[in-house]
Amino acid sequence: MIAVYDLVQQYAGRVVLDIPELHFEPGRRYGIIGENGSGKTTLIRLLGGTIKATSGRIEGFEGKKLGYLPQSPYAFSFSVLENVELALDGQSDAKQLAQKALESVGMENLLKARGDRLSGGEAQRMALARVLVRSYDILLLDEPTSSTDVRSMDLIETTLREYVRNTGCALIFSTHSPAQALRLAEEVLYLEKGWLVEQGPAEELFNSPKDERTRAFLGHWRLNS
Repeated sequence: MIAVYDLVQQYAGRVVLDIPELHFEPGRRYGIIGENGSGKTTLIRLLGGTIKATSGRIEGFEGKKLGYLPQSPYAFSFSVLENVELALDGQSDAKQLAQKALESVGMENLLKARGDRLSGGEAQRMALARVLVRSYDILLLDEPTSSTDVRSMDLIETTLREYVRNTGCALIFSTHSPAQALRLAEEVLYLEKGWLVEQGPAEELFNSPKDERTRAFLGHWRLNS
């Protein structure tokens, strides 16, 4: 289990994230929602260790294999297939595993394309395949489908469900789309201005939110969707 205690992040003296306590269980899918600037990416980056918290503790990562996909992943200047093979450190079956991972995100027709010449959505899918080609205990994804089309999004969500089922990992992802959180997450966290306002089973949080701030956010989303 991953546990967060008294986690605070400040920038230039301003608190951008303040979470007293939070837990993530293996084998479950967690979606983080909230407006831009609510702290979604900051929380993912803190969990992934790419930034250091101002104060607080994050426990449960010791001895665990961590997979992390940032919002703007890097694409190397060689082929899509070779970009994904990189994650396998020269394994004898690297090509076959990379092809399978690329197929799982709908990129089987772009294996020979140059990775640094892809569209935003294609580059995002290639980077996701580079993560999914290996098995992890904890998988952190920051807006993993923000640039993809609807067809690709559906395929990726199916792939992620299967990945969690096969590996037993804890999947923690941020998304700008409450609809995606409802479809993909088993448990949803709503952040507002750096505060964890509400957390609960996805359908329960969407259908019967307990906090008026969550109700306001979801009401605005439904009005504009």
